[in-house]
Amino acid sequence: MNIIWQYLDKRSAAVNALKDYSSMAYILAHTDEEIAQVHEDTTTLGSPAFTDMPGGSPNPQSGEMRIIAAIDEIDVLRERYRQAKEYMEWFQPAWDSLSEDERYVLEQFYWREDQNIYTICEHFGIERSSAYNKKNRAVQHLTLLLYGKA
Repeated sequence: MNIIWQYLDKRSAAVNALKDYSSMAYILAHTDEEIAQVHEDTTTLGSPAFTDMPGGSPNPQSGEMRIIAAIDEIDVLRERYRQAKEYMEWFQPAWDSLSEDERYVLEQFYWREDQNIYTICEHFGIERSSAYNKKNRAVQHLTLLLYGKA
């Protein structure tokens, strides 16, 4: 085992991975649309702007520059998609291995806007301290599934 793993805060890394889940799912779901939009924007011509201001000489390579910018943007979108797919291939099996209760607790605590601990308390009929303990055990289990034992 590499010595670096001894100093990695695996719990914080697991929580950060958990928080990134919705962003990665969005990227996977919408990248094709974004690439199609870039293609469409590249192939349509812009309207000339008529103003009273002297325009000087227009850039003769403006069309080429626009195509190059679109290609660069598509490359960025594809790389982002590749990273999101790699993330899901790593994270999803660990997530699926959690129990329903563990997933519920982590969803409520990390994916909901309000992060209301009382929702967890009401769902399980437990006190706040028990809800926090349940959350901590779920994070610890997710950490173990993602990174293995220390």
